[in-house]
Amino acid sequence: MTLKFTILNDNADPTFNQLLGINDEGKIAGYFGSGTPPTVHPNKGYTLSPPYTQGSYQNENFPGSQQTQVTGINNNDRTVGFWADANGDNFGFVDHDGTFTNVVDPNAPKAAPGVPTVEQLLGVNDHDVAVGFYVDAQGNSHGFTYDIGKGSFDAVNIKGFASVTATAINNKGDIAGFVQNGANTEGFLDDDGKVQLLAGPKGAVSVQALGVNNEDEVVGSFTDAAGNTHGFLYDAQSKSYTTIDDPNAHGMTVVNGLNDKGQLVGFYLDAAGNTDGMLVQISGHHGS
Repeated sequence: MTLKFTILNDNADPTFNQLLGINDEGKIAGYFGSGTPPTVHPNKGYTLSPPYTQGSYQNENFPGSQQTQVTGINNNDRTVGFWADANGDNFGFVDHDGTFTNVVDPNAPKAAPGVPTVEQLLGVNDHDVAVGFYVDAQGNSHGFTYDIGKGSFDAVNIKGFASVTATAINNKGDIAGFVQNGANTEGFLDDDGKVQLLAGPKGAVSVQALGVNNEDEVVGSFTDAAGNTHGFLYDAQSKSYTTIDDPNAHGMTVVNGLNDKGQLVGFYLDAAGNTDGMLVQISGHHGS
């Protein structure tokens, strides 16, 4: 397996870019801006299409939002993400051809006093089913699926865990995400109720599964004992992990999304302290 790494940054804010999802046409969902402080470096969403020139970035921001992140994209060109208002409360959204829908799970309780509301959509499949989570007053995450056509929600629960974050869903309805396991997180792949916990490569301390494709390949990140963050690719069929570190990374690489064509997206921390968008092409991949 050969990995080819490409840096992709929107020059609107080259200090901070994260690429979060990619469809089979190679169209990428992401955003620029660290959000700190929000008035100087606000999160601003975009999509990016081949050939990945500066002219290929297309701004995508929820109307009236203070900040927006575009987190997922399907092969029907429907995107999902979340947006924040001036108070720092954030909510999910769906966008199709510039028509935005605000998404709020009616089961989500009000946040604790003085604590911002957190509700996010993180992935979407070709059947227009999205996944995401909300945070309750105790700080626990609750995963859910959202049927865009019906406007309906279903809970994503992993037995034995009180805090569940659903991050990605494929066309079979298999869901990837992570749970809180004590002080650390552990990834999971839920295949029609059959849950596979993902402890990560050897030496992993804390694991987050962040993307899944139609072959049940999972990507995400893990931290090691030294506190460094690495990306990974997991093959559910062979139950094998490949660690992914951008060659320019200094202590942090995260793989956030993948398609069925051997393309991965994410971000890494560079020597200057900037967060750079990352595209990885796998040569010899069975889908490429």
